[in-house]
Amino acid sequence: LEAELALNQRYWSRDDEAVRSAQTSLANCLAEIGRKDEALVLHRDIYSRRVAALGASHEDTIVSGLNLSACMQILDLWDEAATLLRDQVLPEARKSLGDDHDLTLGINQNLAAGLANNPDRTRDDLLE
Repeated sequence: LEAELALNQRYWSRDDEAVRSAQTSLANCLAEIGRKDEALVLHRDIYSRRVAALGASHEDTIVSGLNLSACMQILDLWDEAATLLRDQVLPEARKSLGDDHDLTLGINQNLAAGLANNPDRTRDDLLE
């Protein structure tokens, strides 16, 4: 995948979304093989670039935010993941996709699971 990413960057550098897609695949694979810190760096980059290029309310950006939060949860960055979902990703999903969209519901589920799995959670966190 690293070779695919390099080729995408070299030959399709004008197609930012092709590069972002290859980066997302690479980040997911890195996480799967235990290189989670590297995956987190890539997911942060992908999300920030999509916010800048497509806007925070674009569906691809929202998916990238969800991917970033999932990676944060894997690394036990519970508070940071919850803050990202609660303050940035979920409001944009509700605004652009609606409360009943599958992606919005998935974000709600991810946020709830993250709050429930956080060992430092409080009763107020769970009532949220």
